[in-house]
Amino acid sequence: MLHKTRGIVFRLTKYGETSIIVSIFTEAFGLQSYIVNGVRSKASKNKIALYQPLTLLDLVVYHREHGDIMRIKEIRCAHPYHSLPMDVRKTSMAMFINEIVNKTVKDQSHAHELCDFMFYSLMSLDEQTAGVENFHLIFLLKLARFLGFGAQQVNEVMGFRVASDILEALMEQLLAADYGDVLVITNEQRRELLELLLKFYAEHIETLGEIRSIQVLREVLG
Repeated sequence: MLHKTRGIVFRLTKYGETSIIVSIFTEAFGLQSYIVNGVRSKASKNKIALYQPLTLLDLVVYHREHGDIMRIKEIRCAHPYHSLPMDVRKTSMAMFINEIVNKTVKDQSHAHELCDFMFYSLMSLDEQTAGVENFHLIFLLKLARFLGFGAQQVNEVMGFRVASDILEALMEQLLAADYGDVLVITNEQRRELLELLLKFYAEHIETLGEIRSIQVLREVLG
């Protein structure tokens, strides 16, 4: 049966000589895998751009319950990014976000709300002009709420970990912040806050493992 849905590309894998299998988080069905034939051929080389990680899509897809790999009938970019591909800070944020969602987003429940959140977050990152350096911290706190372990208070994030009063105050600001808010945080404080947030995530997601894109973030943000 055919269905219209929005979606966000999570990852793609080469399949055969010219095809791919693409993992897309859809508004209608949650995380789904689709096979796209011939998209890596010379005749279709421009279409591969639609399947790059974190591309926002409008889709018409074939769907059957309990199917493993589906097919896409129609696809178009729902929101072409303007600044994100050209701004190295935003690109590094996008790499981090993509790694995080691939490691954490598994459940199919609340797909509509999570898709809304992802669209809002990525469009905000694309359009943001100030406070970009703190985007990933706010994103982690917001995403946790959709993953089932969102925090309302600082002590819920900190657990039994010890941090300075300044860091706790900054974490409180982050909990209340939206993406456009400008918070005064030093590079060192930002690194410490990220470490605390990733430990918070690791407590709830045993398979989180190493986040490789952190090194890129550190190099770009200082």
